[in-house]
Amino acid sequence: QVQLVESGGDLVQPGGSLRLSCAASGFTFSRFSMSWYRQPPGKERELVAAITSVGLSRNYADSVKGRFTGSRVNAKNTVYLQMNSLKPEDTAKYYCNVVIGDTSYWGQGTQVTVSS
Repeated sequence: QVQLVESGGDLVQPGGSLRLSCAASGFTFSRFSMSWYRQPPGKERELVAAITSVGLSRNYADSVKGRFTGSRVNAKNTVYLQMNSLKPEDTAKYYCNVVIGDTSYWGQGTQVTVSS
């Protein structure tokens, strides 16, 4: 019953910004940390950011430090990823994730393409 639905991906020019959203349902959203991952074409999936249940965030990829910020609005069961100063190497499919007990749940992902 856990559902994660990402949205907000788009084609954007280098230097531009996007805000991704992940709408969650099927669990008590406010109790859990949420994470953002991304997977560029032909490459391994990597952890980008984690956001605690109270909204504290941490970037895990050095390549996005200072440019990406995770946040959440618990009343809306939604987690966000604000992406600024986008670069072509940020092109990837971005996924929302939550770990509940021993199970990891994933959304379908949203595509971000950074190109002129």
